[in-house]
Amino acid sequence: MTPDPAAELLALLTLRFTPGLGPRRIEHLRRHFGSAGAALRANLAQLRQVEGLDARSVAAIGGEKAAQSAQAELGKAAQRNVTLLGRGLPGYPAALDALSDPPAVLWVQGAGGAEVLAGLDTVPQAIGIVGTRAASPHALALTRTVAGELAAAGVLVVSGLARGVDTAAHAAALEAGGPTIGVLGSAVDVIYPRENHDLAGRMVVVSEYPLGTGPAQHHFPSRNRLIAALSAGVVVVEGERKSGSLITATHALECGRTVFAVPGRAGDPRASGPHALLRDGAVLTETAQDILTELGWGQTAPAPSPDLPPEQARVLAALQTPATLDDLQAATGLSVPDLQTALVMLQLQGLVYEVGGRWSR
Repeated sequence: MTPDPAAELLALLTLRFTPGLGPRRIEHLRRHFGSAGAALRANLAQLRQVEGLDARSVAAIGGEKAAQSAQAELGKAAQRNVTLLGRGLPGYPAALDALSDPPAVLWVQGAGGAEVLAGLDTVPQAIGIVGTRAASPHALALTRTVAGELAAAGVLVVSGLARGVDTAAHAAALEAGGPTIGVLGSAVDVIYPRENHDLAGRMVVVSEYPLGTGPAQHHFPSRNRLIAALSAGVVVVEGERKSGSLITATHALECGRTVFAVPGRAGDPRASGPHALLRDGAVLTETAQDILTELGWGQTAPAPSPDLPPEQARVLAALQTPATLDDLQAATGLSVPDLQTALVMLQLQGLVYEVGGRWSR
């Protein structure tokens, strides 16, 4: 018998607020009994048969406090225009099936957020873009270019709304007119970092944490698995070997997603993570087209031609593929000082970036 969606959502929330029950245990309960509601109606003998439950967890299931907290959460979500998506119910993204511990409930805020997530079930063109908070200028410029071109090509950009690479990816996707999803390590009504509050208000934000939950260090590795699962592939722009970006890449591989990595400067600690991924077989990525080609998603939409001075326009036109300074001088006929000035101005506008002595759009 198919459970009533409203009742099942309340049951899932009740389990979510039950002490000792994390995503994996809730999923075991849901699968064992066929629904969260049936799990709450089970007796002690039946609950003891569920894999992975200890005596304390069994005793806590069905507690009045958890039921009250769940009912209160529904009220708060309605007041704040937050959509709740329950595991096994319509609207819950099927992409999260790739996880061994899918969240029982997702909190979603932002215009059309539920529709954006539902769209992934029919046209799963989403890319996660992650990187260090202390990103280099060329990494930020590359992120803006790649995210903007992906969004212009109809690809959903997913990231974590953190400082640095995440912020650049979200902002560029919005500027290109595309949707973007920020997966949070806090509740959707507790934006972190605070300076991204206005940015978050223009996009879709998703969390597995109840309203009012602040950021915590252990939340961020957990949210990284959601970025990976929601995306067909994850791009690592910069990050050290033990960074959150590499954790996201690991989750992507576990979910059967494609990992892309951007090469950086030799000796830069921020490049050590992507370089390790490249050695392990990640797709070398310098442009949005590298991603689209690898996944078979076609061509990037042509970027609008900026109104540039002649020298800058000439350099930009010559950068159809990555090129060295000598290549550009030969292609444009500009003197070295004029060429370097044009490149600096283009870089400041986020139109070009330089990696390992080669310039790219």
